[in-house]
Amino acid sequence: MLGIIRQKVNAGGSPLLAFGQRIRPAVSAWRGYSSAAKEMTVRDALNSALDEEMSADPKVFLMGEEVGEYQGAYKISKGLLDKYGPERVLDTPITEAGFTGIGVGAAYHGLKPVIEFMTFNFSMQAIDHIINSAAKSNYMSAGQISVPIVFRGPNGAAAGVGAQHSHCYAAWYASCPGLKVLAPYSSEDARGLLKAAIRDPDPVVFLENELLYGEAFPVSAEVLDSSFCLPIGKAKIEKEGKDVTITAFSKMVGYALKAAEILAKEGISAEVINLRSIRPLDRNTINASVRKTNRLVTVEEGFPQHGVGAEICASVVEESFGYLDAPVERIAGADVPMPYAANLERLAVPQVEDIVRAAKRACYRSV
Repeated sequence: MLGIIRQKVNAGGSPLLAFGQRIRPAVSAWRGYSSAAKEMTVRDALNSALDEEMSADPKVFLMGEEVGEYQGAYKISKGLLDKYGPERVLDTPITEAGFTGIGVGAAYHGLKPVIEFMTFNFSMQAIDHIINSAAKSNYMSAGQISVPIVFRGPNGAAAGVGAQHSHCYAAWYASCPGLKVLAPYSSEDARGLLKAAIRDPDPVVFLENELLYGEAFPVSAEVLDSSFCLPIGKAKIEKEGKDVTITAFSKMVGYALKAAEILAKEGISAEVINLRSIRPLDRNTINASVRKTNRLVTVEEGFPQHGVGAEICASVVEESFGYLDAPVERIAGADVPMPYAANLERLAVPQVEDIVRAAKRACYRSV
């Protein structure tokens, strides 16, 4: 890869031109579907998005631990090594600081790296490159240096993996100017947002969830088209309602939707907002919903202090305080490192019943 960068610098030619000549343009396997909804797992959605973007742009390459020969620790990169070769699907040693730095340097020179962390907990080894190099270079160079790089991998709690493998970094990275932070929930989110992240000229932190990889969601023909892409910075109203607004991202969107079903049986109509984008945050959609429902419940897996929910609550108090009919409610992970014991782990992570109780409190219903 360093040889490719040197070749571009010395010759001034198009990077990875040889790759573009070797690889036949892929015809999306999904184009043949009718407009009727099909089902696709989040894993396959991410894989297809990577495949199509690598086929469309020879400057895109994937780098990380076990992404090649093992086909990805979670099989997200299955088949990509065979299709694109070891120069575009690079297995690395267990050196996050090393390969992240190489990726940022490659992005400086016009390539489009996708850096995979086996878990975002390991991104702490590389945070200097992510924050001080990738996030700040465009501003510090007065716009002369673009850093089109994606940092992706599973974020937040899985199951039984302890405190050092269960941290949610949404609030950490979303607090840094220069980064865009995305957190998909469904297959549509995963496919459309990953494509948007790869095409974006700025560094993007792409926070997946390990427990969602095997989940299947219905996808339309539009989503399956190779040109499909979702806008960064735009939330999605997953379910409309009139009594209370529930915001969530990643796996918590599914919990919020289950809570909304339970609340509906008790006569409470909940509006569920899938944030999709943590930075930039779609404040307009959130505030418009609260001005309609007059109540707010935020849900996240991360720690409560300085969390994503805290920022949402501040935005609503600043912009829509006069519309609130009840105090805002925040549901978050427990303010402790993640326990290893299964019974304690469940208590440390938000559950559907926690969301139901919070919504009922906001609606002044007995809990």
